[in-house]
Amino acid sequence: MISFKHPNPFRPNSRPTSPNPPSRPEPAMVLERTSRPLTKLSFSGFKRSSSSISISSPPPTLLVQDGSYLQALSLKLSEAVSKAMVQPTVPVPVGELVGGRRPIPAGRGRALGLLIASELKACQNNPHLHKAILRSLHRPLSVLLSNLSALLLPLLSSPAFLSSPAPTVQAPNPNATQLHALAVASFAGELLETFDEMSLGLDNDARGDGLKAIREGLDSLIGRVVNPLIGGIKSELMPLLESLENPVAVTVPKTATKACLHPSIVSLQAIMPVYARALTRYTTALSSQTTLATFLISIIWKALVAVANRPQVKASPPTTPLGLSQLTPLAKRQHTTAGNTSPATPPPARFALKLPPSRPSSPPGISVTPSAAADMRALHDLMVLLPRPPAECDATRVAREAVDEALSDLTALATLLENIDNPLFKVGKSREAILEEIEQITADLPTLIALPVLLRSYSTTESLPIPSISSIINISEDEYRKSCLSGFGRAEQCSSIIGHSVLDFLRVQGGLQSLVARWLANRVDAVDH
Repeated sequence: MISFKHPNPFRPNSRPTSPNPPSRPEPAMVLERTSRPLTKLSFSGFKRSSSSISISSPPPTLLVQDGSYLQALSLKLSEAVSKAMVQPTVPVPVGELVGGRRPIPAGRGRALGLLIASELKACQNNPHLHKAILRSLHRPLSVLLSNLSALLLPLLSSPAFLSSPAPTVQAPNPNATQLHALAVASFAGELLETFDEMSLGLDNDARGDGLKAIREGLDSLIGRVVNPLIGGIKSELMPLLESLENPVAVTVPKTATKACLHPSIVSLQAIMPVYARALTRYTTALSSQTTLATFLISIIWKALVAVANRPQVKASPPTTPLGLSQLTPLAKRQHTTAGNTSPATPPPARFALKLPPSRPSSPPGISVTPSAAADMRALHDLMVLLPRPPAECDATRVAREAVDEALSDLTALATLLENIDNPLFKVGKSREAILEEIEQITADLPTLIALPVLLRSYSTTESLPIPSISSIINISEDEYRKSCLSGFGRAEQCSSIIGHSVLDFLRVQGGLQSLVARWLANRVDAVDH
C-alpha cells in the first residue's frame, strides 16, 4: 500500500480520510524473533504502538560455567584480598601510625564480603557451580587469615597494647597500637557478617563448605583483641563494686538537697560513660557479643553480692556545735573563772578595721551514711548506659535476655531495700499481706541475694542475734563467696542446701514463725519441687 507524505491536492477537502488499517505482525517474523539465540542483540525492549500482541522474551537461564570462569574468579578473589590489605592513600593523623603503617580502614571487610556474597548468590540455582565457588574461596581466605594474624601478632606482643588496658577520663580513646588491633578485629567482624548471611563455616561435616576453620580463625582474631581490653575495664570496675559492701560515712552540707551516694558510686558516675563508649567500639563484631554479655552479667552479680551483704548501719545524728552543757567539768570551771575575772586590756589588733573575707565560709557539714537502696538505684542507672547485645538478632537474643534479667535483679534488690528500710512498710498490714508483698518483690531475685537482707531486717525487728550465712553453714566467708556466690547459676544450685541449713538454725532459735522463715520455707519448697 502506497501512502503519500503530503496530502493530494486533487482530492477534495470535504472528503474524510479513512484511517490506516492496523498492521499485524507476520507469523514468520514472530518465529524469527523467538528462534534468535539469546546471545544476540534483541529488540524486545522496544514496543510497537501499532501492535496488539506483546512479545516477551523468557528469562535467561544460567549456563554451566566452565573451568575458565572458576580460574577468573580465583584471580578476582585473590586480587580483592590483596587490595583489602593495601595501605590507604588518604592522610591520617600522625598519632595513628605504628611502624609507618596506617590502620586498616573501616568497610574493607564488608566490601570483600559483598563480593563473595554476590558470586554465591549468582549461582544459587546451580549446586555444582556453588560448591566449586566455595572450594575456590579456601585459598584466598586462608592467605587473608595468615596476613591478618601476621599483622596482629606484633601489635598484641607490644607493651603499648596493655600499657593502658582501660580508658580513663583523661585518655578516653585507645592508643595507636590498640587502634591498629581494633581495626584488624573490625575487618574480621565485617567479613564474618557475610559468613553469617550466607551461613558459611557452620557445618562440622568435612563434605560441607570447608570454611569452618576460616570462621574460627576470624573469631579467634577478634577474641585476642577484644578480650584483653574488656578484661582491663573489668579489672578497674571490680574493686569499685566490691567496696560497695562497706558502708562509708560522707560529709554533706546541711543545705544539700540531693541524696548522698557512696564514694564508689560517685567515681562510677565519672568513668562509666567513658567505659560505655569504649565497649561500644570494642564489640562491633557479632561474635564479641557473648563476651560482652558475660562481662555485664559478672559485674552486675558482683554489685548484687556487695550491696546485699552490706551491714545495716543506723544513720548517725547530725553534729551540733559544742554547747555549755557538753563541756567537761574542767572546762566549765575555766569558763566560770574566766567570766568572774576582770577583762584584760584588748590587744591593738582588736581596734583594727575588719574587712569582710574575700570568700564566704562554707556552711558546716553533717556526716551521713548513704543508704543501700539509693546506691542501688544509682548503680542501675549507670549499668543501663553500657551497651548490650542486640535483641533483634537471633544469635544474640538469648544473651540479651540474660543481661536484661540481671538488670531487673538490680531493680528488685533496690525495691526490697527501700521497703525494708521504710518504717511505714509494715504499718497497717497483716503478716500475710507483708509476706505476700515480700514474695512479689523477690519473685525473680536469687534466694542467696534476698536472704541476707531479710535476715538483717529480722534480727533488727525481733531482737534475735542472727549471724552471717557463712557462720550458719560452718564455713569461712571467703569459701562461701567462692563456692556459693561465684555467679547466678552457682547461687541457684546452692540455694536449696543453704536454705535448709538456715531453716534448721531458725528452728533451734525458735524463730520459725517469723516472716523470713516463712518466706524461706516457701522458696525452698518451690526449688525442691
